[in-house]
Amino acid sequence: MKGLADPICEFSSSRQGMRQPANVEPYYKQLGDEIDVFTQCHLHSLAVMLKGPTGCGKTRFIEHMAWRLKRPLVTVSCHDDLSAADLVGRFLIRDNGTVWQDGPLTRAVRSGAICYLDEVVEARQDAVVVIHPLTDYRRILPIDKTGELIEAAPGFQLVISYNPGYQHISKDLKPSTRQRFVALDFDFPPPDREAEIISHESGAERSVAHDLVALAGRIRTLGDRGLAEVPSPRLLVATARLIANGIAPRLACYVGLVAPLSDDPGMIAAMRDLVDAVLID
Repeated sequence: MKGLADPICEFSSSRQGMRQPANVEPYYKQLGDEIDVFTQCHLHSLAVMLKGPTGCGKTRFIEHMAWRLKRPLVTVSCHDDLSAADLVGRFLIRDNGTVWQDGPLTRAVRSGAICYLDEVVEARQDAVVVIHPLTDYRRILPIDKTGELIEAAPGFQLVISYNPGYQHISKDLKPSTRQRFVALDFDFPPPDREAEIISHESGAERSVAHDLVALAGRIRTLGDRGLAEVPSPRLLVATARLIANGIAPRLACYVGLVAPLSDDPGMIAAMRDLVDAVLID
């Protein structure tokens, strides 16, 4: 099995893979009351669930809030093989014997960090169940293998995210899990705000960003015609970066926006037609 932290934790120069608050404010454009609501949840030790499509800013929001609240951040990218042991920890065999190594969730609980489980429904069910005692009044993490019962340090907060409607029904969150969280809904920003974000993140001119947002709006209507994933701000930023660095706009859209979204020839042709209709090199 791979190392405990490598496949699932974001790394920084700080200890044990825990990201310390950045000196520079992570760029985030507020769309509603999400900052105020999250701040109150943190002050009152409430777990938070972020719902929204891929690439709409959920992870950036958490990075911004960790900076704003001056808390370390542990991010876990969930996947099909993620188990409770990956989160909590396991015994490892070393030259001098067997030692216990905390997992990312345990490190966050001990240190009072924000623990962010990204796309939590992708994890195995035993990994989801292990977080339950941390989401109510108990705020504890039992470690069966060591017999330890860890009380969450002040400042600890559990945050999860997922993309509603994307996962198979068998991977949806159970009601017993969902009702443990305050839920914040995220979506694509309004066009003017989305263009502002894309221009800031990519370095592209505002006119380019507006053209890409207009194009994305038309492509997103293809979701009703079978396009499984519609373009996210993340894809638009990547495409805008190509344009800002000298790639012709149409080519940038073909390779940065159209090709990643579908392999279906008919859908690709429809999207390329929209690119040709909206953009002028």
